[in-house]
Amino acid sequence: MKFLYTDESFSFEALRAAGYAAYAGAELGEVLVTCRAIPEGDEAAWSTQWAATAARVEQVGRDALAAGHRVSAREALLRASNYYRTADFYRRDDPANDEESLRLQTASQQTFADAVPLLDTPARRLDIPYEHTMLPGYLYTVDDSGTPRPTVIYHGGYDSTLEEDYLALAAGALRRGYNVLTFDGPGQGRNVRAGLHFRPDWEAAVTPAVDLAFTLPEVDTTKIVLIGTSLGGYLAARAAAFEHRLAACVLHDGVWDMHKTVADALNGAGTPSEIEALAATSTGVRWMINNGRWVYGVDTATELLKATEPYTLAGVADQITCPTLVLEAENDQFFAGQPQRVYDALTCPKELVVFREADGGGEHCHEGATLQFHQRTFDWLDTVLA
Repeated sequence: MKFLYTDESFSFEALRAAGYAAYAGAELGEVLVTCRAIPEGDEAAWSTQWAATAARVEQVGRDALAAGHRVSAREALLRASNYYRTADFYRRDDPANDEESLRLQTASQQTFADAVPLLDTPARRLDIPYEHTMLPGYLYTVDDSGTPRPTVIYHGGYDSTLEEDYLALAAGALRRGYNVLTFDGPGQGRNVRAGLHFRPDWEAAVTPAVDLAFTLPEVDTTKIVLIGTSLGGYLAARAAAFEHRLAACVLHDGVWDMHKTVADALNGAGTPSEIEALAATSTGVRWMINNGRWVYGVDTATELLKATEPYTLAGVADQITCPTLVLEAENDQFFAGQPQRVYDALTCPKELVVFREADGGGEHCHEGATLQFHQRTFDWLDTVLA
């Protein structure tokens, strides 16, 4: 599916940003006029134009808030948060020393934090104890009654953020009576700047989240669900294999082997000059390498390839015991064929759902079809948890 751009990466990220309109995280007209000002493949213009749109929409939100227009303020601040995230997306040449990247990330976090008290349902920031530090999270509840409810623990993947998690899943879960605990794990969001990088034994991040959930009166501890998106499809599966207090798990989408994805992207390029030449021809490959070096804490593409070797479900998938839903996108450009392999290896109660291109859900993680993703996922969960 091509959306506004021929460049596959630009097309996908524009679709991703626009798709959050389902929960007031975007306005289609704003997406269209922003992208109209960005030439094909121009990463600098991408950052500049999305940042300008974000700042304009943020000001709308600030003015509305000052005037007492709660709903208008909330909607504008949610959109601004999404647009700031999008503006920062390709700034991965040297994010550790990129002041503009830090500014955009901080602005995305702050506009979202300012929108949270304006939501129609209760939400609060919390911290999850993790080794010698804390992982940032949010708890979203259906109401303020304190009634224990089925609760989703949710995290993203290779480039997701804590703020995006609300639009990607929590908003749809709340409408269906689920509480949601979202968090950024090591390698995600603000944690990367704190020196926390991805690790393959993801249960080290999920088990503390489950421990915390068990202390919250709003959580029905017999109905805790784990959902992971994109690379989170591997991470959540890995965690579910060793954390057996889960009532169900959803892999959005199924990921068998992250190493294969990186190797396929490099397409046999091995020397620095070969990799540099390949990256120069592909926005997506260049971003995958640069973002990977950042979130895995390595210096080169060769080191990234090596670092992803342990990220496989071989010898792990058959240890998952809870009912598991594996989602698949028909045209997934990153993990093609991998969800089926995950599904085949599972020995627990399981189901595979394929989202078709003809229905508009064929892109990676069904970007642009968020409502379809939520419908299939939560209808399945309603049945499994009944």
